[in-house]
Amino acid sequence: MTVAGRGDEPVPPPDVVRPVQPTPLLLQGQDYLFRSQPKCLDFQEQVHRLGMVDPGDGGPVPCVLVLARAADMEMNELSIALAERGIRMARIDADRSVDLPLTVYTDQPLLELDRWLLRPLLVWRRHFELASIPVEPGTLAGAYAVDQWGSVANWLASRGDWAHVNPSRATAHLDRLTQLADASAFGLRVPRTTVTTRPGRTRPGGGRCIVKTSGRHLLEPRPGRQHGLFPRPLETSRAGDVPESAPVIVQEYVPAETELRVFVVGERCLAFQVDKLDPAQLWVDPGAVRVTPVDVPGGLTDRLLALARHWRLQVAAFDLLVSGGDHVFLEVNVNCDWRWFEHRAADHRVSAAVHEWVAARFKELLGAGKGR
Repeated sequence: MTVAGRGDEPVPPPDVVRPVQPTPLLLQGQDYLFRSQPKCLDFQEQVHRLGMVDPGDGGPVPCVLVLARAADMEMNELSIALAERGIRMARIDADRSVDLPLTVYTDQPLLELDRWLLRPLLVWRRHFELASIPVEPGTLAGAYAVDQWGSVANWLASRGDWAHVNPSRATAHLDRLTQLADASAFGLRVPRTTVTTRPGRTRPGGGRCIVKTSGRHLLEPRPGRQHGLFPRPLETSRAGDVPESAPVIVQEYVPAETELRVFVVGERCLAFQVDKLDPAQLWVDPGAVRVTPVDVPGGLTDRLLALARHWRLQVAAFDLLVSGGDHVFLEVNVNCDWRWFEHRAADHRVSAAVHEWVAARFKELLGAGKGR
């Protein structure tokens, strides 16, 4: 082998044969794929862009600012509800962020969005996923756009001169394992849990187990294409002693009569009973899932509200098992969706509660002089 720059080109080393890596357990047989289109369905944005709204005197307009993505139907519905109450809502969608006309003032709590000067009073970051930004993955320009938007979105979601829903300073590190530890400390039963790269060797509780992601339920390797990572039974025949490429959560299987999804909205708890055959059915076969509105027992309400206050959550969803008359905490969803549960149960209490809570919080801030 010769040295470059001394006459002859160097001879490249022989190709190294890399061992084939096994497919991670949570990617085996997971065929859930959701395509999210970056099409604007926001009522207020549409009417403002069409010039159907009085432009006013040019002064800053107090508003609710939402950081989300175009397919966030909960926020599309909130836009209509706030318009009916005379409250301006503006939004920045991650999947429509490229070429967005945006200027944010650092010395005043103001921003220019398109041609509108706005004064956010309440900011809600939900599904503003950096992976959904419409850039080419793996390129320098793409990495640049994602990094810039990530920094600015974090700043917008944590600035101290406007109020927040589920403030990111408190919730950014609220991972599932922290949730389990805190829930146990607040008196809720939790499943025995292990985090491991060797799930085949692990049996917390000594019997049947469930494998879960320690991160997101949806991965977005390319903008607009979301792949599901849903809980599944741990099968020894598949796991064996094969190492995982990243740690996963292994939990004991808890036999349960049913499940509860409890939405916390301010100081209210609104619940649905969810009956399904396996942990992933909610996503892979939603038509077979039965959803029924139910009341929340008083003792459980107190503990969930105490946890929500501890985590500084104003709108969130708790998932619990009902096992032998006891309630077993699974996780809390900060960026929760509720319209699907309402549709299945023909019950719209959560939407009504969210709309009322946001409107009341906005008026409270406006009345305190925050909109000046």
